[in-house]
Amino acid sequence: MNKKELLLHEWDICYDKEDWFPPLREALEGLTEAEADWRPEGAAANTIRENVRHLTFYKERLLKWLSGEDPHYPDGLTNDDTFAAYGEREATWEEEAARLEHVHKAVRTALAELSEDDLERQLPRNTITLSVTSLVVHDAYHIGQIVQIRKLQGSWPARRFFD
Repeated sequence: MNKKELLLHEWDICYDKEDWFPPLREALEGLTEAEADWRPEGAAANTIRENVRHLTFYKERLLKWLSGEDPHYPDGLTNDDTFAAYGEREATWEEEAARLEHVHKAVRTALAELSEDDLERQLPRNTITLSVTSLVVHDAYHIGQIVQIRKLQGSWPARRFFD
C-alpha cells in the first residue's frame, strides 16, 4: 500500500467505512434535529450539530488548500468560533449533515487526483500528508464525542454489531 492509498483508506474510515471506531456517517445516522442540538444538563460540551459545524469548517479549509485557494477568514477567528452557526441563516440539521458529507467526499476526490509527489506539497503549516493525517485523527476524536453524546441521550444502541 502506498502513501496515497493509506491516506484514502484513513479518510474513508472516518466517514463511511467501519474500522476500530464507527464511521461518522453511522454516528450521525437517524439523528433528529432535537438530538443533534441536545446538550447534557449543566455540561460544558458541544452539541452534535456544533461538532458537525466544526468538522465541516476544517474540511472546507483543507479542500480550499487542495484546490490552490487561500481560505480567507475574519480576523480574530478562533477554534471556538468554528462550532458556531455560519452563513446568512440558520441551516437545518439535514442541510448541515449534507454539507459535511459533501465536503468530505470532495476532499476524497481531490486527494485521489493527487500524485505521490503532490502529497508532499507544503500547505500553510504542514505537507498535505501531515495535514490529512492530522485531520483524520481530529475526526476520530470528534466521532468519539458524538457517540458519547448519543449514549448520554439514549440514541445510541446499547450493543452495536458490525463486521
